[in-house]
Amino acid sequence: MDKVYLLTNQAMPNLVKIGHTRNKEVEDRMKEIDKTGVPLPFECYYAAEVEDGPTVEKALHSAFTESRVRGNREFFEIDPNRAKVILELLAVKEVTPHEQVVSSPEDTEALVKSAAKVGRFRFSTAGIPIGTTLTFSRDETKTATVSSDNDIDFNGAKTSVSRSALEIMHSLGYNWKTCDGTAFWLYDGQTLKERRREREELEQGTEE
Repeated sequence: MDKVYLLTNQAMPNLVKIGHTRNKEVEDRMKEIDKTGVPLPFECYYAAEVEDGPTVEKALHSAFTESRVRGNREFFEIDPNRAKVILELLAVKEVTPHEQVVSSPEDTEALVKSAAKVGRFRFSTAGIPIGTTLTFSRDETKTATVSSDNDIDFNGAKTSVSRSALEIMHSLGYNWKTCDGTAFWLYDGQTLKERRREREELEQGTEE
């Protein structure tokens, strides 16, 4: 069955690749793409089997056409969760890889090192006050409270958005080594990633 996937890459933090494959597993397609010269392996944010891959892919491309980086490339400057919400409605079955898709231990090490360099998310950059309740996009029964500019309280412990997100994904059966928590934790229906980007764009517009 056709599969449509949403890929992210730590080397391109604001871009999402929306593509489809008909006769291959998502993991195999990701390994092929990894050979195209990108600095870091791609990570699958979400993937699903669909009835008609080309049609669903085209619909997603059309939905985000204003955010497309280049007309002949499948990269979009969007929050991955926005595309995921649409793809879920058209999905027959989720097929997001439960393992990190890498070709070697060196690839895994590179991903972990890259994630560590990003540092903790600062809630002030997204205009989110201390005491705010966050919900987790993959399981909205999971909540956390913003306890400082860098930390949240989750399951009775102080932690970061990415560490807590990885913990939840592990509990859901995903054996990932890294996880961008800003793409999974929600505030007022938006991911932290999208909220921060919108605020930064607003501030840049004000300065101009």
